[in-house]
Amino acid sequence: MTLRSQLFAASALIAVPMLAHAGEIAFAPVPFAADDAAKRAVLASEHVTIDGKEYSVGYSTLARSGDLIGGTVFAALTDRAGNVVRSEDGSEHISVDADFTSLLHIGGKIFSVTHFESRPGAMYVSELTQDTEGNLTPVSTKPVDFSKFGGLWVPCAGSVTPWETHLGSEEYPADAREIEEATALDQIDDYDFPMVRYEGVDPATMTLDEFKAAYKPYRYGFPTEVTVTEDGTATAAKHFAMGRVAVELAKVMPDQKTAYISDDGTNVGLFMFVADTEGDLSAGTLYAAKWVQTSDDGAGAADLEWIDLGHADDASIQAAIEADTKFSDIFETAPMADDGSCPDGFLSSNAEDRAECLKVKPGMEAVASRLETRRYASMLGATTEFRKMEGIAYDPDHGKVYLSMSEVAKAMEGGAKQDKGGRDDIRVKKNACGAVYELSLGDDFRATSMKGLIAGKPVDDAAKAAAADPNCDAAHAMCGAAAEANTCDINGIANPDNITYIPGYNTLIIGEDTGEGHQNDAIWAMNLGDGALTRIFSTPYGSETTSTYWYPNIGGHGYLMAVVQHPYGESDEDKLADAADARAYVGYIGPFPAMDK
Repeated sequence: MTLRSQLFAASALIAVPMLAHAGEIAFAPVPFAADDAAKRAVLASEHVTIDGKEYSVGYSTLARSGDLIGGTVFAALTDRAGNVVRSEDGSEHISVDADFTSLLHIGGKIFSVTHFESRPGAMYVSELTQDTEGNLTPVSTKPVDFSKFGGLWVPCAGSVTPWETHLGSEEYPADAREIEEATALDQIDDYDFPMVRYEGVDPATMTLDEFKAAYKPYRYGFPTEVTVTEDGTATAAKHFAMGRVAVELAKVMPDQKTAYISDDGTNVGLFMFVADTEGDLSAGTLYAAKWVQTSDDGAGAADLEWIDLGHADDASIQAAIEADTKFSDIFETAPMADDGSCPDGFLSSNAEDRAECLKVKPGMEAVASRLETRRYASMLGATTEFRKMEGIAYDPDHGKVYLSMSEVAKAMEGGAKQDKGGRDDIRVKKNACGAVYELSLGDDFRATSMKGLIAGKPVDDAAKAAAADPNCDAAHAMCGAAAEANTCDINGIANPDNITYIPGYNTLIIGEDTGEGHQNDAIWAMNLGDGALTRIFSTPYGSETTSTYWYPNIGGHGYLMAVVQHPYGESDEDKLADAADARAYVGYIGPFPAMDK
């Protein structure tokens, strides 16, 4: 058992510990990117003060998309046979969509696993060396094989399990009903099309039949787990028992059985999985949250009830998938009335961007719960009204879980059109800048309530007017063109995404995935004592911050992972001057001293 596993196991003895005495940590602030040079740069805190002592940190790049590491091209997307797939222009596809990157201390070695949010997706396991100062350098890399699962689909965020494995994800799985009922390719979301390259099919020339033969939607949308051994062997698993949604990430609690699963998109749910056995996610019971609102203040507050979706195991659900189970094998359907009601014997669902009347066919309950998890949860009364659910972090000091929502909008607004067929459980005011929620845990790590912790602040007319003032202070406000480029206050968060907590230091780290909110995405350190925010990282035009994750002790040093995804790729594409600048950065802020006290 690794040191980290021992620490998690010890903390599990007390499910809700309290912070007796917090250490102090203060990051040197990174200024708002106010000019073109700063907007093109990767900027990080240059030093940090920990318990009164100052340390030099900064940003270190482990690798960038396309780097040759130990003879292998990092970030190349490969097909079932291991060949690099081609982009539309015929070139080999090197992904700029680096996302979660784990650090794993295995035996006497350090490895990282990086996954790429592409179609097909990719994971690379890299061996790292560590010098006496804690600097990390990759010496080899190789792709992880997902061929027995039909490939990997759009891996997004992730976490590290208490037993030292990489726990990944598959986001935005396709609507299986849409694909089954389609009689022409233009009736299917073309987002799904690039995945057929995994099976050697060209999406530019394929027929509908070729697409349906190559792309089986129920293969994708699950938490994934990669186990690395000291010789560098990486073994992949998909945890079908944990349910199929737009998995942002799964986060395992210290009991090594309970995991929270966030679901990204519109009309999505919050899920909790309880494994049968500690350290084994292959079988267990799945639950979906019901929001019972107690306040509409700010981002809102609610008590949480948990709807039991039943028990399942990976092997049984995978067998159903590979038997080519289709939507029509699971459900009967009926028309929904204008008022959202269903005929007798049918239950309403307001998931998958559509309102439906559904009935589970006899004996298909377990399959429905795992292959159509969001639909099934909605039918049973769970809340599927959340919008853009993102990162999850566990706080052992206060017995809390933090959950980010990059937008508070659509079905989260009371009486929204997306509530048809649902129960309008969430009724709060829209906030396009998003919020982070705090979940209180009971003794069994089950969340009992949820409330807004911090929210972004949309720019109002008064702020825009102040920005036009010739005496505007650019250090503290949006001035001139910045008022047009940033729709959320530059001194607060915008569209929070990946988050992590620094135990013992009362500090939550919040990464952004924002377009209009902030022109340059940032990572923030939030002092939970006084709520103060410090910008500690700033990314180039069009980037997204990903993989925000804290490691208190890897080989005697601490690291805050920070990945820069698709520079110039989500906005400001016209500002790209050199194609090489569009490559993703995989790296970390640090090294810090070991901080696992």
